[in-house]
Amino acid sequence: MNILFVVPYAPNPVRVRPYEFIRSLVRRGHHVTVASLWTSDQERTELAVLSGMGATLLAEPMPAARSLFNSAGALVGSAPLQASYSWSAALMRRIEGALEEQPFDAVHVEHLRGSRYAVGVRRWLDGKPAMAPLPVIWDSVDSISFLFEQAVQSSRSLKGRLMTQLELGRTRRHEAWLVTQFERTLVTSALDKAAFAGLIDEFAGDQLRMLTERIEIVPNGVDLDHFAFRDPANRPPARLIFSGKMSYHANVTAALHLVEDIMPLVWAQRPDAQVWLVGKDPAAEVRKLANDQPPLPDSGEPRIVVTGAVPSMADFIQASTIAVAPLLYGAGIQNKALEAMSCGTPVVATPQATAALAIRPGEDVLVADGAEAFAAAVLTLLDKPDLRASVGAAGRRYVEQNHSWDAVCELLEAAYRTPVLALHAAGTG
Repeated sequence: MNILFVVPYAPNPVRVRPYEFIRSLVRRGHHVTVASLWTSDQERTELAVLSGMGATLLAEPMPAARSLFNSAGALVGSAPLQASYSWSAALMRRIEGALEEQPFDAVHVEHLRGSRYAVGVRRWLDGKPAMAPLPVIWDSVDSISFLFEQAVQSSRSLKGRLMTQLELGRTRRHEAWLVTQFERTLVTSALDKAAFAGLIDEFAGDQLRMLTERIEIVPNGVDLDHFAFRDPANRPPARLIFSGKMSYHANVTAALHLVEDIMPLVWAQRPDAQVWLVGKDPAAEVRKLANDQPPLPDSGEPRIVVTGAVPSMADFIQASTIAVAPLLYGAGIQNKALEAMSCGTPVVATPQATAALAIRPGEDVLVADGAEAFAAAVLTLLDKPDLRASVGAAGRRYVEQNHSWDAVCELLEAAYRTPVLALHAAGTG
């Protein structure tokens, strides 16, 4: 197939879903044209990596001032700020030019931030009767309104609470409308599909069944070679890792919950336990956590380590005793849990972090709700090497059986083959 893949930010191993989709599709013999934006020399380099893999690249710069201007302009409209944040008229012209020049089999557009391009492509195609049968696939990834509904209640990030309160109503209406515009909407989990169904029922109820059938679950995968299995027995005695982008409000809240609520209960029995918060762009609240704790009593090492961006997340996960995912809210599939499971690192997670996974609680992952239960699960794993080994091995098997990128891409290819549907609801969203 010949695929036009529009993603509003540079795909990389951190923005793993579009990166692995593109890499896997090229490896499976498809031709992929990537239309994307870059905000720095680093992101230009990341886009060049995709070109080196065999993808054709259409890229435009996206200065921070342009994103701020886009967001300010969106304040006076009804659509969420995220739908305009990454808008570039220059990139849209490049996309239209590519559509004019070659016959594509599908257009894939990633995320709410890319949805304006998807709408633009759909309208452009509708004005070209000979080209209108080209399917447009919007990969929402998660239901952002479902995430925001939880964040309003649970976020400990002031910035996160303010943003979600501003955006929630706009996002709910806009997501419901977007589902009416495209042949397929992709999400990573059944929870997100149910959230979209709820929006459709509220805003377009007479079309509920038809529109819900357009929403398909295409989960995230794991690079099984990069996140390779390491024997849980050959790890430090008491190192916990929490991984992810540390400016993301759900991760900020989880890091604060871990250090402020859970770890005091762990340290009361295991004062040697060390916490590593690993991921790019740590927020000020996260950085402060490393300075608020005394060093470990015997070694004098920091009790909490905040790394910022790291060259290879796998290296840090493979060197940890336990991976923790103490999320208080979230949407979609949590890659942090899948990547740790793939490495054989036993995982302790909240129900919110595992709700999208078909795991066996207590076997593939230890699931604990509340600070006391979470601390007890951590202490149990620290005290029982045999249990760490069995949970780590079971987690790896689960990922191998359910989340290889090749298996995920088979679902993606099926979505691309969707016939074009007639319904496009009126309105602007």
